[in-house]
Amino acid sequence: MKTIKSNFIIAGILILLSGSELRAQDKVWKLEECIDYALSKNIQIQKANLSNDKNQLYASQAQDNRLPSLNASVRQNQNWYRGFDSSTGQYGSSGSNSTNYSLNSSVSIFNGQKLGNKVRQTELDLMAGKFYAETVKESVGLNILNAYLQLLYAYESVSNAEKQIEATNSQLALAEERLNLGIISKSDYLQIKSELATEKSTLADAQSQLSIDKVTLMQLMELPVDPNFKISSPNLDSLLVQHNQPNGQEIYNLALGIKPQIKNAEITRQSASLNVKIAKADALPNLSMDAGLSTSYSSLTTESGYSSQLKNKVNPAIGLSLAIPIFQKNQVKTNVQIATIAVSDAELDEINTKNQLRKEIEQACVDVVSAQTKYAASLEENQAAKESYEVSTEKFKQGLMNSVDYLFEKTNLITSESKLLQSKFKQIFSYKVLDFYKGVPLTL
Repeated sequence: MKTIKSNFIIAGILILLSGSELRAQDKVWKLEECIDYALSKNIQIQKANLSNDKNQLYASQAQDNRLPSLNASVRQNQNWYRGFDSSTGQYGSSGSNSTNYSLNSSVSIFNGQKLGNKVRQTELDLMAGKFYAETVKESVGLNILNAYLQLLYAYESVSNAEKQIEATNSQLALAEERLNLGIISKSDYLQIKSELATEKSTLADAQSQLSIDKVTLMQLMELPVDPNFKISSPNLDSLLVQHNQPNGQEIYNLALGIKPQIKNAEITRQSASLNVKIAKADALPNLSMDAGLSTSYSSLTTESGYSSQLKNKVNPAIGLSLAIPIFQKNQVKTNVQIATIAVSDAELDEINTKNQLRKEIEQACVDVVSAQTKYAASLEENQAAKESYEVSTEKFKQGLMNSVDYLFEKTNLITSESKLLQSKFKQIFSYKVLDFYKGVPLTL
Protein backbone atom coordinates (compact mmCIF):
# COMPACT_ATOMS: atom_id res chain seq x y z
CA MET A 1 0.00 0.00 0.00
CA LYS A 2 2.83 2.33 0.85
CA THR A 3 4.46 1.54 -2.51
CA ILE A 4 1.30 2.50 -4.42
CA LYS A 5 1.02 5.73 -2.44
CA SER A 6 4.67 6.57 -3.15
CA ASN A 7 4.14 5.96 -6.85
CA PHE A 8 1.19 8.36 -6.85
CA ILE A 9 3.30 11.03 -5.14
CA ILE A 10 6.16 10.60 -7.61
CA ALA A 11 3.75 10.73 -10.54
CA GLY A 12 2.22 13.91 -9.17
CA ILE A 13 5.63 15.52 -8.81
CA LEU A 14 6.56 14.56 -12.37
CA ILE A 15 3.31 16.05 -13.67
CA LEU A 16 3.98 19.30 -11.82
CA LEU A 17 7.55 19.46 -13.11
CA SER A 18 6.49 18.74 -16.68
CA GLY A 19 3.77 21.37 -16.38
CA SER A 20 6.23 23.98 -15.16
CA GLU A 21 8.60 23.04 -17.99
CA LEU A 22 5.82 23.49 -20.55
CA ARG A 23 4.95 26.86 -19.03
CA ALA A 24 8.60 27.91 -19.28
CA GLN A 25 8.69 26.80 -22.91
CA ASP A 26 5.47 28.68 -23.66
CA LYS A 27 6.80 31.92 -22.19
CA VAL A 28 6.62 34.81 -24.63
CA TRP A 29 9.25 37.45 -23.91
CA LYS A 30 8.39 41.12 -24.11
CA LEU A 31 11.08 43.69 -24.86
CA GLU A 32 11.04 45.00 -21.29
CA GLU A 33 11.46 41.46 -19.93
CA CYS A 34 14.38 40.81 -22.26
CA ILE A 35 16.09 44.00 -21.10
CA ASP A 36 15.46 43.29 -17.40
CA TYR A 37 16.81 39.75 -17.73
CA ALA A 38 19.90 40.97 -19.61
CA LEU A 39 20.59 43.59 -16.95
CA SER A 40 20.38 40.96 -14.20
CA LYS A 41 22.82 38.63 -15.97
CA ASN A 42 25.26 41.01 -17.66
CA ILE A 43 28.77 40.47 -16.28
CA GLN A 44 29.94 44.02 -16.99
CA ILE A 45 27.06 45.43 -14.94
CA GLN A 46 27.76 43.01 -12.10
CA LYS A 47 31.44 44.04 -12.09
CA ALA A 48 30.41 47.70 -12.07
CA ASN A 49 28.18 47.01 -9.06
CA LEU A 50 31.07 45.29 -7.27
CA SER A 51 33.26 48.29 -8.03
CA ASN A 52 30.59 50.53 -6.51
CA ASP A 53 30.57 48.35 -3.39
CA LYS A 54 34.32 48.93 -3.06
CA ASN A 55 33.87 52.66 -3.62
CA GLN A 56 31.31 52.70 -0.81
CA LEU A 57 33.86 51.10 1.51
CA TYR A 58 36.52 53.61 0.43
CA ALA A 59 34.12 56.47 1.16
CA SER A 60 33.33 55.09 4.62
CA GLN A 61 37.01 54.60 5.38
CA ALA A 62 37.83 58.15 4.27
CA GLN A 63 35.30 59.41 6.83
CA ASP A 64 36.78 57.18 9.55
CA ASN A 65 40.32 58.39 8.81
CA ARG A 66 39.42 61.68 10.56
CA LEU A 67 38.77 59.88 13.85
CA PRO A 68 41.44 59.54 16.57
CA SER A 69 43.48 56.37 16.62
CA LEU A 70 43.77 54.28 19.79
CA ASN A 71 46.36 51.56 20.37
CA ALA A 72 47.23 49.42 23.37
CA SER A 73 50.48 47.53 23.87
CA VAL A 74 52.05 45.13 26.37
CA ARG A 75 55.73 44.25 26.48
CA GLN A 76 57.38 41.55 28.63
CA ASN A 77 61.18 41.70 29.01
CA GLN A 78 63.53 39.06 30.46
CA ASN A 79 67.18 40.05 31.04
CA TRP A 80 70.23 37.97 32.02
CA TYR A 81 73.68 39.19 32.97
CA ARG A 82 76.90 38.00 34.60
CA GLY A 83 78.24 39.95 37.57
CA PHE A 84 80.85 39.74 40.39
CA ASP A 85 79.53 38.77 43.82
CA SER A 86 81.77 40.46 46.40
CA SER A 87 80.45 38.30 49.23
CA THR A 88 81.65 35.10 47.58
CA GLY A 89 84.44 36.52 45.50
CA GLN A 90 83.07 34.76 42.42
CA TYR A 91 81.33 35.64 39.16
CA GLY A 92 77.76 34.47 38.78
CA SER A 93 74.68 34.79 36.59
CA SER A 94 71.52 36.64 37.55
CA GLY A 95 68.45 38.00 35.77
CA SER A 96 65.40 40.21 35.97
CA ASN A 97 62.06 40.65 34.25
CA SER A 98 59.89 43.63 33.58
CA THR A 99 56.45 44.33 32.11
CA ASN A 100 55.31 47.52 30.36
CA TYR A 101 51.71 48.54 29.58
CA SER A 102 50.77 51.52 27.41
CA LEU A 103 47.72 53.10 25.79
CA ASN A 104 48.29 55.69 23.03
CA SER A 105 46.03 57.88 20.94
CA SER A 106 46.69 60.29 18.10
CA VAL A 107 44.51 62.65 16.09
CA SER A 108 45.29 64.99 13.21
CA ILE A 109 44.36 68.61 13.91
CA PHE A 110 45.51 70.26 10.68
CA ASN A 111 46.81 68.64 7.51
CA GLY A 112 45.99 71.17 4.82
CA GLN A 113 42.43 69.75 4.46
CA LYS A 114 43.96 66.62 2.98
CA LEU A 115 41.61 64.27 4.81
CA GLY A 116 38.57 66.42 4.03
CA ASN A 117 39.42 66.49 0.32
CA LYS A 118 39.92 62.74 0.30
CA VAL A 119 36.48 62.30 1.84
CA ARG A 120 34.96 64.46 -0.88
CA GLN A 121 36.93 62.62 -3.56
CA THR A 122 35.76 59.18 -2.47
CA GLU A 123 32.16 60.45 -2.48
CA LEU A 124 32.64 61.72 -6.04
CA ASP A 125 34.21 58.42 -7.10
CA LEU A 126 31.20 56.60 -5.68
CA MET A 127 28.82 58.81 -7.67
CA ALA A 128 30.91 58.41 -10.83
CA GLY A 129 30.83 54.63 -10.44
CA LYS A 130 27.05 54.63 -10.18
CA PHE A 131 26.73 56.74 -13.32
CA TYR A 132 29.12 54.40 -15.12
CA ALA A 133 26.90 51.45 -14.17
CA GLU A 134 23.89 53.35 -15.55
CA THR A 135 25.78 54.00 -18.79
CA VAL A 136 26.46 50.28 -19.18
CA LYS A 137 22.80 49.49 -18.49
CA GLU A 138 21.65 51.94 -21.16
CA SER A 139 24.07 50.44 -23.67
CA VAL A 140 22.82 46.93 -22.91
CA GLY A 141 19.21 48.07 -23.26
CA LEU A 142 19.84 49.68 -26.64
CA ASN A 143 21.60 46.56 -27.92
CA ILE A 144 18.68 44.41 -26.78
CA LEU A 145 16.22 46.73 -28.53
CA ASN A 146 18.17 46.47 -31.77
CA ALA A 147 18.36 42.67 -31.58
CA TYR A 148 14.67 42.43 -30.62
CA LEU A 149 13.58 44.50 -33.62
CA GLN A 150 15.92 42.53 -35.86
CA LEU A 151 14.24 39.33 -34.70
CA LEU A 152 10.78 40.79 -35.34
CA TYR A 153 11.98 41.73 -38.82
CA ALA A 154 13.19 38.15 -39.35
CA TYR A 155 9.79 36.77 -38.31
CA GLU A 156 8.01 39.02 -40.81
CA SER A 157 10.49 38.08 -43.53
CA VAL A 158 9.69 34.41 -42.98
CA SER A 159 5.96 35.16 -42.97
CA ASN A 160 6.21 37.10 -46.24
CA ALA A 161 8.24 34.31 -47.85
CA GLU A 162 5.62 31.74 -46.82
CA LYS A 163 2.83 33.87 -48.27
CA GLN A 164 4.72 34.20 -51.53
CA ILE A 165 5.13 30.41 -51.73
CA GLU A 166 1.43 29.91 -51.01
CA ALA A 167 0.50 32.30 -53.83
CA THR A 168 2.97 30.71 -56.23
CA ASN A 169 1.66 27.22 -55.42
CA SER A 170 -1.78 28.41 -56.48
CA GLN A 171 -0.36 29.88 -59.68
CA LEU A 172 1.56 26.67 -60.36
CA ALA A 173 -1.60 24.60 -59.98
CA LEU A 174 -3.38 26.91 -62.40
CA ALA A 175 -0.48 26.75 -64.83
CA GLU A 176 -0.52 22.95 -64.70
CA GLU A 177 -4.21 22.87 -65.60
CA ARG A 178 -3.66 25.26 -68.49
CA LEU A 179 -0.65 23.22 -69.64
CA ASN A 180 -2.78 20.08 -69.71
CA LEU A 181 -5.40 21.94 -71.75
CA GLY A 182 -2.72 23.16 -74.13
CA ILE A 183 -3.37 26.82 -73.37
CA ILE A 184 0.21 27.57 -72.32
CA SER A 185 3.54 26.10 -73.28
CA LYS A 186 5.63 23.89 -71.05
CA SER A 187 8.20 26.70 -70.93
CA ASP A 188 5.66 28.97 -69.24
CA TYR A 189 4.84 26.21 -66.77
CA LEU A 190 8.50 25.63 -65.97
CA GLN A 191 8.98 29.36 -65.39
CA ILE A 192 6.39 29.25 -62.61
CA LYS A 193 7.92 26.08 -61.20
CA SER A 194 11.37 27.66 -61.20
CA GLU A 195 9.98 30.70 -59.39
CA LEU A 196 8.55 28.41 -56.72
CA ALA A 197 11.94 26.80 -56.19
CA THR A 198 13.54 30.23 -55.90
CA GLU A 199 10.98 31.31 -53.32
CA LYS A 200 11.53 28.12 -51.30
CA SER A 201 15.24 28.95 -51.27
CA THR A 202 14.39 32.48 -50.11
CA LEU A 203 12.26 31.02 -47.33
CA ALA A 204 15.12 28.76 -46.25
CA ASP A 205 17.44 31.76 -46.10
CA ALA A 206 14.87 33.72 -44.09
CA GLN A 207 14.43 30.85 -41.64
CA SER A 208 18.17 30.54 -41.26
CA GLN A 209 18.47 34.25 -40.55
CA LEU A 210 15.61 33.95 -38.07
CA SER A 211 17.53 31.28 -36.17
CA ILE A 212 20.67 33.42 -36.18
CA ASP A 213 18.82 36.51 -34.94
CA LYS A 214 17.12 34.45 -32.22
CA VAL A 215 20.48 33.16 -30.98
CA THR A 216 21.92 36.69 -31.12
CA LEU A 217 19.20 38.05 -28.86
CA MET A 218 19.47 35.17 -26.38
CA GLN A 219 23.25 35.56 -26.20
CA LEU A 220 22.93 39.30 -25.59
CA MET A 221 20.55 38.43 -22.78
CA GLU A 222 23.05 35.86 -21.41
CA LEU A 223 20.23 33.34 -21.78
CA PRO A 224 21.18 29.76 -22.74
CA VAL A 225 20.01 29.02 -26.27
CA ASP A 226 16.51 27.54 -26.19
CA PRO A 227 14.76 26.39 -29.40
CA ASN A 228 11.41 27.24 -27.76
CA PHE A 229 12.40 30.88 -27.18
CA LYS A 230 9.62 33.23 -28.32
CA ILE A 231 9.10 36.97 -28.29
CA SER A 232 5.88 38.94 -28.41
CA SER A 233 4.78 40.66 -31.59
CA PRO A 234 3.51 44.10 -30.57
CA ASN A 235 1.52 46.26 -32.93
CA LEU A 236 4.17 48.49 -34.45
CA ASP A 237 1.91 50.28 -36.92
CA SER A 238 1.02 52.90 -34.31
CA LEU A 239 4.71 53.88 -34.19
CA LEU A 240 4.72 54.57 -37.92
CA VAL A 241 2.08 57.30 -37.86
CA GLN A 242 4.53 59.72 -36.24
CA HIS A 243 6.16 62.36 -38.35
CA ASN A 244 9.10 63.80 -36.49
CA GLN A 245 11.14 66.82 -37.41
CA PRO A 246 13.67 66.48 -34.58
CA ASN A 247 15.61 69.46 -33.30
CA GLY A 248 19.11 68.15 -32.62
CA GLN A 249 20.15 71.06 -30.41
CA GLU A 250 17.10 70.78 -28.17
CA ILE A 251 17.59 67.03 -27.75
CA TYR A 252 21.30 67.55 -27.06
CA ASN A 253 20.57 70.16 -24.38
CA LEU A 254 18.10 67.75 -22.79
CA ALA A 255 20.53 64.83 -22.97
CA LEU A 256 23.32 66.84 -21.32
CA GLY A 257 21.24 66.97 -18.15
CA ILE A 258 20.12 63.34 -18.02
CA LYS A 259 22.66 61.09 -19.70
CA PRO A 260 24.80 59.14 -17.18
CA GLN A 261 27.98 59.23 -19.31
CA ILE A 262 27.93 63.04 -19.11
CA LYS A 263 27.46 62.96 -15.34
CA ASN A 264 30.26 60.42 -15.07
CA ALA A 265 32.65 62.60 -17.09
CA GLU A 266 31.81 65.73 -15.08
CA ILE A 267 32.29 64.01 -11.72
CA THR A 268 35.52 62.34 -12.85
CA ARG A 269 36.88 65.77 -13.73
CA GLN A 270 35.89 67.13 -10.30
CA SER A 271 37.57 64.17 -8.61
CA ALA A 272 40.76 64.80 -10.59
CA SER A 273 40.71 68.46 -9.48
CA LEU A 274 40.72 67.36 -5.83
CA ASN A 275 43.94 65.43 -6.46
CA VAL A 276 45.68 68.76 -7.02
CA LYS A 277 44.56 70.03 -3.60
CA ILE A 278 45.54 66.74 -1.98
CA ALA A 279 49.01 66.91 -3.52
CA LYS A 280 49.48 70.54 -2.43
CA ALA A 281 48.57 69.64 1.16
CA ASP A 282 51.83 67.68 1.45
CA ALA A 283 53.72 71.01 1.29
CA LEU A 284 51.86 72.44 4.30
CA PRO A 285 52.66 71.92 8.02
CA ASN A 286 50.94 69.02 9.71
CA LEU A 287 49.71 69.47 13.27
CA SER A 288 48.69 66.47 15.34
CA MET A 289 48.00 65.73 19.00
CA ASP A 290 49.18 62.66 20.87
CA ALA A 291 48.11 61.31 24.24
CA GLY A 292 49.25 58.28 26.16
CA LEU A 293 49.04 56.38 29.37
CA SER A 294 51.70 53.88 30.53
CA THR A 295 52.77 51.85 33.57
CA SER A 296 55.34 49.14 34.24
CA TYR A 297 56.67 46.51 36.62
CA SER A 298 60.27 45.44 37.24
CA SER A 299 61.55 42.57 39.35
CA LEU A 300 64.55 44.70 40.33
CA THR A 301 62.27 46.89 42.40
CA THR A 302 62.03 44.73 45.47
CA GLU A 303 60.36 47.14 47.85
CA SER A 304 56.94 46.84 46.18
CA GLY A 305 54.97 44.10 44.49
CA TYR A 306 53.49 43.72 41.01
CA SER A 307 50.17 45.46 41.65
CA SER A 308 51.73 48.25 43.67
CA GLN A 309 54.27 49.02 40.97
CA LEU A 310 51.60 49.12 38.23
CA LYS A 311 49.55 51.51 40.37
CA ASN A 312 52.42 53.78 41.37
CA LYS A 313 54.10 53.98 37.96
CA VAL A 314 51.12 55.26 35.96
CA ASN A 315 52.44 57.97 33.62
CA PRO A 316 49.94 60.03 31.57
CA ALA A 317 51.30 62.12 28.69
CA ILE A 318 49.91 64.55 26.14
CA GLY A 319 51.63 66.50 23.42
CA LEU A 320 51.37 68.39 20.15
CA SER A 321 53.47 67.56 17.13
CA LEU A 322 54.09 69.98 14.28
CA ALA A 323 55.77 68.62 11.17
CA ILE A 324 57.05 71.30 8.80
CA PRO A 325 58.13 70.05 5.37
CA ILE A 326 61.27 71.81 4.16
CA PHE A 327 62.66 69.77 1.32
CA GLN A 328 61.21 66.56 -0.12
CA LYS A 329 63.36 66.20 -3.22
CA ASN A 330 60.74 68.07 -5.32
CA GLN A 331 58.30 65.19 -4.76
CA VAL A 332 55.42 67.51 -3.81
CA LYS A 333 56.02 69.71 -6.84
CA THR A 334 56.08 66.69 -9.14
CA ASN A 335 52.89 65.27 -7.62
CA VAL A 336 51.10 68.60 -8.10
CA GLN A 337 52.19 68.79 -11.74
CA ILE A 338 51.08 65.21 -12.39
CA ALA A 339 47.70 65.90 -10.76
CA THR A 340 47.32 69.06 -12.86
CA ILE A 341 47.98 67.08 -16.04
CA ALA A 342 45.38 64.53 -14.93
CA VAL A 343 42.85 67.36 -14.57
CA SER A 344 43.53 68.50 -18.14
CA ASP A 345 43.15 64.91 -19.32
CA ALA A 346 39.82 64.59 -17.48
CA GLU A 347 38.63 67.87 -18.99
CA LEU A 348 39.43 66.58 -22.47
CA ASP A 349 37.57 63.35 -21.70
CA GLU A 350 34.55 65.39 -20.63
CA ILE A 351 34.66 67.47 -23.81
CA ASN A 352 35.07 64.33 -25.90
CA THR A 353 32.13 62.64 -24.18
CA LYS A 354 29.91 65.63 -24.84
CA ASN A 355 31.09 65.86 -28.46
CA GLN A 356 30.43 62.16 -28.95
CA LEU A 357 26.92 62.56 -27.53
CA ARG A 358 26.26 65.53 -29.80
CA LYS A 359 27.43 63.60 -32.87
CA GLU A 360 25.29 60.59 -31.96
CA ILE A 361 22.21 62.79 -31.55
CA GLU A 362 22.90 64.62 -34.80
CA GLN A 363 23.19 61.27 -36.57
CA ALA A 364 20.01 60.02 -34.87
CA CYS A 365 18.10 63.08 -36.11
CA VAL A 366 19.37 62.55 -39.65
CA ASP A 367 18.45 58.86 -39.43
CA VAL A 368 14.89 59.72 -38.40
CA VAL A 369 14.34 62.10 -41.32
CA SER A 370 16.00 59.69 -43.74
CA ALA A 371 13.99 56.72 -42.43
CA GLN A 372 10.72 58.64 -42.73
CA THR A 373 11.49 59.60 -46.32
CA LYS A 374 12.55 56.07 -47.20
CA TYR A 375 9.46 54.54 -45.60
CA ALA A 376 7.10 56.92 -47.39
CA ALA A 377 8.78 56.16 -50.73
CA SER A 378 8.75 52.40 -50.06
CA LEU A 379 5.08 52.55 -49.11
CA GLU A 380 4.21 54.31 -52.35
CA GLU A 381 6.35 51.93 -54.39
CA ASN A 382 4.77 48.90 -52.73
CA GLN A 383 1.25 50.21 -53.35
CA ALA A 384 2.03 50.66 -57.03
CA ALA A 385 3.63 47.21 -57.23
CA LYS A 386 0.56 45.64 -55.59
CA GLU A 387 -1.81 47.25 -58.06
CA SER A 388 0.33 46.22 -60.99
CA TYR A 389 0.63 42.68 -59.65
CA GLU A 390 -3.11 42.37 -59.14
CA VAL A 391 -3.74 43.41 -62.76
CA SER A 392 -1.02 41.04 -63.96
CA THR A 393 -2.47 38.16 -61.94
CA GLU A 394 -5.88 38.68 -63.51
CA LYS A 395 -4.35 38.83 -67.00
CA PHE A 396 -2.31 35.70 -66.32
CA LYS A 397 -5.41 33.81 -65.18
CA GLN A 398 -7.20 34.83 -68.38
CA GLY A 399 -4.24 33.84 -70.53
CA LEU A 400 -3.58 37.44 -71.61
CA MET A 401 -0.04 37.52 -70.13
CA ASN A 402 2.79 35.06 -70.39
CA SER A 403 4.66 33.72 -67.39
CA VAL A 404 7.79 35.80 -67.99
CA ASP A 405 5.96 39.11 -67.78
CA TYR A 406 3.86 37.85 -64.89
CA LEU A 407 6.90 36.74 -62.89
CA PHE A 408 8.56 40.06 -63.60
CA GLU A 409 5.65 41.86 -61.93
CA LYS A 410 5.71 39.40 -59.05
CA THR A 411 9.44 39.93 -58.56
CA ASN A 412 8.83 43.69 -58.43
CA LEU A 413 6.19 43.11 -55.76
CA ILE A 414 8.50 40.89 -53.68
CA THR A 415 11.30 43.44 -53.95
CA SER A 416 9.01 46.30 -52.94
CA GLU A 417 7.70 44.33 -49.95
CA SER A 418 11.24 43.60 -48.84
CA LYS A 419 12.17 47.29 -49.12
CA LEU A 420 9.02 48.30 -47.27
CA LEU A 421 9.73 45.85 -44.45
CA GLN A 422 13.31 47.06 -44.10
CA SER A 423 12.30 50.72 -44.12
CA LYS A 424 9.53 50.02 -41.60
CA PHE A 425 11.86 48.57 -38.99
CA LYS A 426 14.56 51.11 -39.72
CA GLN A 427 12.09 53.91 -39.05
CA ILE A 428 10.88 52.32 -35.81
CA PHE A 429 14.45 51.82 -34.58
CA SER A 430 15.37 55.41 -35.47
CA TYR A 431 12.38 56.68 -33.46
CA LYS A 432 13.39 54.56 -30.48
CA VAL A 433 16.99 55.75 -30.63
CA LEU A 434 15.77 59.33 -30.58
CA ASP A 435 13.56 58.53 -27.59
CA PHE A 436 16.58 56.95 -25.92
CA TYR A 437 18.49 60.25 -26.04
CA LYS A 438 15.42 62.03 -24.71
CA GLY A 439 15.40 59.73 -21.68
CA VAL A 440 12.23 57.89 -22.72
CA PRO A 441 12.19 54.24 -21.47
CA LEU A 442 12.77 51.58 -24.13
CA THR A 443 9.41 49.96 -24.82
CA LEU A 444 7.42 48.71 -27.79
